[in-house]
Amino acid sequence: MTRIDSCFERLRGEGKKAFVAYVMAGDPDYERSRDIVLKLPEAGVDIIELGLPFTDPMADGPTIQRAGQRALENGQTLEKTLQIVRELRKQDDRTPVVMMGYYNPIYSRGVDRFLAEAKEAGIDGLIIVDLPPEEDDELCLPAQEAGLNFIRLATPTTDSKRLPAVLKNTSGFVYYVSITGITGAAAAEAVDVAPDVARIKEATDLPVVVGFGIRSPEAAESIAAVADGCVVGSAIVSEIGAGKSADEVAAFVATLAEGAHRA
Repeated sequence: MTRIDSCFERLRGEGKKAFVAYVMAGDPDYERSRDIVLKLPEAGVDIIELGLPFTDPMADGPTIQRAGQRALENGQTLEKTLQIVRELRKQDDRTPVVMMGYYNPIYSRGVDRFLAEAKEAGIDGLIIVDLPPEEDDELCLPAQEAGLNFIRLATPTTDSKRLPAVLKNTSGFVYYVSITGITGAAAAEAVDVAPDVARIKEATDLPVVVGFGIRSPEAAESIAAVADGCVVGSAIVSEIGAGKSADEVAAFVATLAEGAHRA
C-alpha cells in the first residue's frame, strides 16, 4: 500500500474528500518553492502534486507555462525537484507526493535511474501527461514494479470505448480533467462533472479526483462533493507568480483545503 492508498483510506474513514494542491517545482526559485512545499501539509493539503518544469508543456495553460519558465530560468532541474521532496520527507513522512510532468526529462535521465531516485526521494506517484496507455511499457509498468503509482488522466472526451484502456494500468487514483483544453482555461461546474465522475466510478474502484478550472473554496467544495477529491493548480500558481510569500500562499491554500474538506 502506497502513501496515496493510505491517504484515501484515512480520508474515507474520516468522511472527508481529498484536497490536492499543484505547485511547480522551482517556482519562482528553488528556496521559495521548497518553503512553499514544506508548508502545504500544515495548510491542509492531503496530496502534493509537484510539477516538473519542461520547455514544451503542451497541456499547460499560460499560468503554469510561465511558472515553468520562471523555474527553468532560475536553474530548476530534475535533481533539484527530487531534492525538494527529500527536504519534505525530513519533516513529513505521511503526505503523498505525485510528480506531474512530461516524459522527456525522465527519458533523458534514464527510466531505471529515475525510478530508483524518485523512490529514494519519497515520491509516491507519477502523472506523465504525454504517455498514452499504448506506451505503458515505457514507464507505467516499470514505475508500478518499483512501487510508485501511475495515475492516468481521463477527460470529457474519454468515451466508453477508450475508458478501459485508460483504467487498465492506472493506480492510486484517476485524475478526471473537468474541461476540454489546457489548464486554467475555464471554470469547472459540478453539474457538468458529476455524470462523468459517476461513469468512471462504475468502471473502477479507484478514487476519482477532479482537476482543472477550480479557483475558489466554493468551487473546491462543489467539485469535491461529486468526486473523491479535487485538485487546484493554476489558482495557487497565480499567487506564487504574484510574488506572495510562502506564508501568504499557504494561507490561500488553507482556504481551498477547507472548502474541499467541507464537501
